[in-house]
Amino acid sequence: GESESMRGAGEGPKRVWPIAASPVEECVSELSPRPLREFLKRSLRELSKTPVEDPVKPPSEGALGTPRTWKSHLWVPAREQEVRETRRRHERRLVEVDSSRQQEYDFKMAQALGDLRSQHDEQLRLYRLELEQTYQAKLDNAKLSSDQNDKAASAAREELKEARMRVESLSYQLSGLQKQASAAEDRIRELEEAVAGERDKFRKMLDAKEQEMTEVRDAMQQQLAEYQELLDIKLALDMEISAYRKLLEGEEERLKLSPSPSSRVTISRATSSSSSSGVGMSVGRGRSKRRRLETEETQGSRSSGSGSSTGSGSRLAQQAPVPAVVSIDEVDLEGRFVRLKNASDKDQSLGNWRIKRQVPEGEDIAYKFTPKYVLRAGQTVTVWASGAGVIHSPPSTLVWKSQSSWGCGESSRTVLVNADGEEVAVQAVKQTSVQVSENGEEEEEEEEEEDLFHQQGDPRTTSRGCRLM
Repeated sequence: GESESMRGAGEGPKRVWPIAASPVEECVSELSPRPLREFLKRSLRELSKTPVEDPVKPPSEGALGTPRTWKSHLWVPAREQEVRETRRRHERRLVEVDSSRQQEYDFKMAQALGDLRSQHDEQLRLYRLELEQTYQAKLDNAKLSSDQNDKAASAAREELKEARMRVESLSYQLSGLQKQASAAEDRIRELEEAVAGERDKFRKMLDAKEQEMTEVRDAMQQQLAEYQELLDIKLALDMEISAYRKLLEGEEERLKLSPSPSSRVTISRATSSSSSSGVGMSVGRGRSKRRRLETEETQGSRSSGSGSSTGSGSRLAQQAPVPAVVSIDEVDLEGRFVRLKNASDKDQSLGNWRIKRQVPEGEDIAYKFTPKYVLRAGQTVTVWASGAGVIHSPPSTLVWKSQSSWGCGESSRTVLVNADGEEVAVQAVKQTSVQVSENGEEEEEEEEEEDLFHQQGDPRTTSRGCRLM
């Protein structure tokens, strides 16, 4: 039973003891050439794979199937001794191979290491030079950027400082201007209140003045009416006195008495056209009468003499313009010019004003002033027709280049119209004829005078001449 148990134990798997790598193997792996190194490694692996029986384990049957006895296990130390010898032998071979090629390999290795070291040193030098150049350039750029940034920062600080000073100055100015604005607003408020008070005051004064002017105008109209009535009475009395004087002179001549004084005054009533106000009408009539009296006296002195001659002449009567700021001072009878006068003490703008001329024998014409024309205070302006041959010399002498004549005829009407189309001044001209009787007296185509002369029985003829009104 003991033998079977030992046999059963011997039939189990054999234990293999690993062999650690020796220092020689490590040296061979480091210094030997590649083929030799592989061969030696392979041999060592084969030796390591050789199984070593456990010395404690009882031996199994022999190779021929004969069982081994316990005493037969004494061969195990001999086998291990053989393995050790084989290993030592291989190690000696490796040491011999290494010692023979060691110097050669050391020389080649030293040479290769030297070449490699020189290449690495050169490459390292190039790398170092390149790195130095690169980093030097970057360092220079960084320094330049730093300098620029420093300058920019300094400039920014200066600008910030100036901006702060400017802001402070503007703040002071703003506060001062705000104070001035508040003071100005208070002053404006006070002035507006004062202006409102003055406006109310002057409005009341203006209303009072308008009321006063209305009263004065009414009184003046009443006085003018009374004056007109007295003037009509005076004219009637003058005509009656003239008639009686003629009768007296006729009786003196018939009785051959001493002649009466040679100076005679013929009174005739002037027919006048209407103007813009009653004052202008009355003044115009007065001026017309005076001019007609002067004309009649001149003609009477020319026709005086024997008293037996008869003839006819013309008499001109002109109505003066309405008294205004700008009036029609004179109108040429031959149509050469029209003269205006500023009778006030202030300049008057005549921009876009027109002078209208109406002649029955021709078309109505109108001269228009330039938009910026101003007639100075107390000055006159004469507008000449181009046919008069006068040189254009503003502002006192103007030439109407597109019109050769203002026109003339038996009657005409000249009107000054402002920019709003309102008539400012009017002057009418009418031409009539007078007849001188045998006694040197003039007769006019007036209804009242005709009746008076018819009662006297004086010869009477009628012809038309020219009268200015």
